[in-house]
Amino acid sequence: MRRLAGLLVVPLLLLSTAACGSDDKGSDSASMKNGLPAITAGEKFGEKPTLAKGEGDPPKELKVNVISKGDGAVTKKGDAIQVNYLGQAWDSTTPFDNSFDRGQPFDLTLGAGQVIKGWDQGLEGQTVGSRVELGIPPDLGYGAQGQGDIKPNATLVFVVDILKATTIPKSATGTAVAQDDKDLPKVGTNTDGKAPSLTVPKVDPPTKLVSNYVLESKGEVVKNTDTVVVNYVAALWKDGKVFDSTYARGKTENFPLAQLTLKGLKDGITGKKVGSRILIVAPPSEAFGNEEKQGIPKNSTLVFAVDILAKV
Repeated sequence: MRRLAGLLVVPLLLLSTAACGSDDKGSDSASMKNGLPAITAGEKFGEKPTLAKGEGDPPKELKVNVISKGDGAVTKKGDAIQVNYLGQAWDSTTPFDNSFDRGQPFDLTLGAGQVIKGWDQGLEGQTVGSRVELGIPPDLGYGAQGQGDIKPNATLVFVVDILKATTIPKSATGTAVAQDDKDLPKVGTNTDGKAPSLTVPKVDPPTKLVSNYVLESKGEVVKNTDTVVVNYVAALWKDGKVFDSTYARGKTENFPLAQLTLKGLKDGITGKKVGSRILIVAPPSEAFGNEEKQGIPKNSTLVFAVDILAKV
């Protein structure tokens, strides 16, 4: 089964998917604090930090230092969280990436494999409003392959500000809306967290974008600049075959709508209410057009059943 998400979102940073450490503090110096490189400027939450170069041998296990503790909710696996961060290699004084300069926080779902393992493990159990520093060994980072400017077998150091966390429901909920157009697909209305059924009729597909409620909630209306957490089933109109499903992977996806490249999906979600389930039918002009994408034939009409679980 193809994973569609990689085709949909313009990547912004290097944290794509690729035992907690000791409490020993280690020796402090001007450039080291509690066993990790010191923050030499911008130490307060919300400020862009500057990190010293690591000294001595880097940690062989994940190491987490709480720089300042927030008073918000405790993050847990499955939460949608929003962070600012700066990342730097242990043996470097130059960051390889940071969100502070972009002025755009990064959204992820904890434990969903959307980021390197050191992030999933190190950010779980922290409180919203905290600034934490992570020392991540290669096996919890990018390993022997490296990525981009990150060298193979690099130990990574991150300073992360946890801005907010949202608990993700298992399913869309709301009032079932009549699906009485026999020329459109039918979507199941179950709310047990399992994939809804998706049945495509054997008729010609619509030539314009369709975005209809299946379950209509009373949540906030989604804007085209929002990031939403979704579950979805995606199928081809031509034969009704499902080609992607977050339910099959057991992991939700985060869609930053401003970076969503599939126009029909972006426009179909925008204006709908958080907590709802919707049917989207995207004709080729609103999908991949005359390009073949990972086995999806060119000029395909795509069908989606989407649960808009949360906005972050």
